[in-house]
Amino acid sequence: MIRSYVKVVAVDAAMNVFYEDSVHFDRDLPEFGTQGGVHVHQDGLTVTSPVLMWVQALDILLEKMRASGFDFSRVLALSGAGQQHGSIYWKAGASRVLTSLSPDLPLHEQLQACFSIHDCPVWMDSSTTAQCRQLEAAVGGAQALSCLTGSRAYERFTGNQIAKIYQQNPEAYSHTERISLVSSFAASLFLGSYCPIDYSDGSGMNLLQIQDKVWAQACLGACAPHLEEKLGPPVPSCSVVGPVSSYYVQRYGFPSGCKVVAFTGDNPASLAGMRLEEGDIAISLGTSDTLFLWLQEPTPALEGHIFCSPVDPRHYMALLCFKNGSLMREKIRDESASGSWSEFSKALRSTEMGNGGNLGFYFDVKEITPEMIGRHRFSPENREVPAFPADVEIRALIEGQFLAKRIHAEGLGYRVLPKTKILATGGASHNGDILQVLADVFGAPVYVIDTANSACVGSAYRAFHGLAAGTGVPFSEVVKFAPSPRLAATPSPGAAQVRGHQNLLIAFAL
Repeated sequence: MIRSYVKVVAVDAAMNVFYEDSVHFDRDLPEFGTQGGVHVHQDGLTVTSPVLMWVQALDILLEKMRASGFDFSRVLALSGAGQQHGSIYWKAGASRVLTSLSPDLPLHEQLQACFSIHDCPVWMDSSTTAQCRQLEAAVGGAQALSCLTGSRAYERFTGNQIAKIYQQNPEAYSHTERISLVSSFAASLFLGSYCPIDYSDGSGMNLLQIQDKVWAQACLGACAPHLEEKLGPPVPSCSVVGPVSSYYVQRYGFPSGCKVVAFTGDNPASLAGMRLEEGDIAISLGTSDTLFLWLQEPTPALEGHIFCSPVDPRHYMALLCFKNGSLMREKIRDESASGSWSEFSKALRSTEMGNGGNLGFYFDVKEITPEMIGRHRFSPENREVPAFPADVEIRALIEGQFLAKRIHAEGLGYRVLPKTKILATGGASHNGDILQVLADVFGAPVYVIDTANSACVGSAYRAFHGLAAGTGVPFSEVVKFAPSPRLAATPSPGAAQVRGHQNLLIAFAL
């Protein structure tokens, strides 16, 4: 269940996708009145989604699969992904309904009275600033919370959302017997019982101790009473949480031995779909730019997020978001290359690595990482200057974007290893000259991969891994026959020396 739709992909034993379909909330369920799958409230800060819309979307999707002739009897295992941070509130007595579903009726008709909150907070919500400050104060500050849970307090994170519901709607909270994330909620529908929250998605709540992988008591106490029993114990992300509910066996023909592997968040599932390995990095070059990092020894900071890895319980992943992505690149293209990507690329090819010591950082909208706004250009003498020539401006933008990403990644404990691969996705990954700068700045080869369904495909890969995880088989072994990424760029000779010089400059500039 990813933001504005619910989607399914099925892969065969050779890891090839052979079936996919989706249900779009706005288009296929207009009676819920959502835009982009959500309700934005009058304050402009509160953003929710109707939980029964998600349930009914699953009903519609399964019926579409059945009508198409999909053979459910061949499904060995299933897993899934949900938008991170969203929370669902099961009303007291709902577990009895889940365990006794009638195969004669769709899910949404049977679960209508099962939720104490009908419109659930989702990742776009930013209404919990007061609760964030309360949580940070309770544990000794923002950095202390980050060290404990992997992130400072964020409005969209689940613990702060739970705290708001407890404070503003205590009756609904007291009638809640279980709180699920979107991922564990969807898994519960398939299990016919409450599914535990997995370590990886649980890391996006400001509640899980990422080192010990248990709920942080200080955080629970700061958010709401009796919270641990409402959450249940977390589990490793590769756990087989049980067989599929008899509801699906009788209604759709799933085999009774079909295993349900713990569902996780959409970002962790995307890491699995891109098949990152130790030391790898994925960069999504979209409207905003996002970094996915594989970490062994994380260093939680005030910027970015550390999550438990969805594919290796010993390791971690990090997420860094940068607002000034493709829109910033398009602005500089329009200003300095007459709106032409061809001219933009020509400028990158005609300027030298390191840009002669000229550095630029471009934040036309207030940046998340770091919190800055404006355009900042620095000469080789480390003096701020008002403008660059057009070709220097273009290289300054691209090098500056990637240098900032590398510096902030290293701040979270990331190190480029000899075997490191960079996987590039998104619109700018089609530009080979931009990818060449990326390879030079990070000192690692850049590959491109089709990630249109990365969270869904990653969930299918994780289902396979769940079947094998009990035997100790690593995730990389399970997916070794999946389609390989394509090599797009390798570091240029001399790139290492340029990086060393740029490190000195960027330390001053940032």
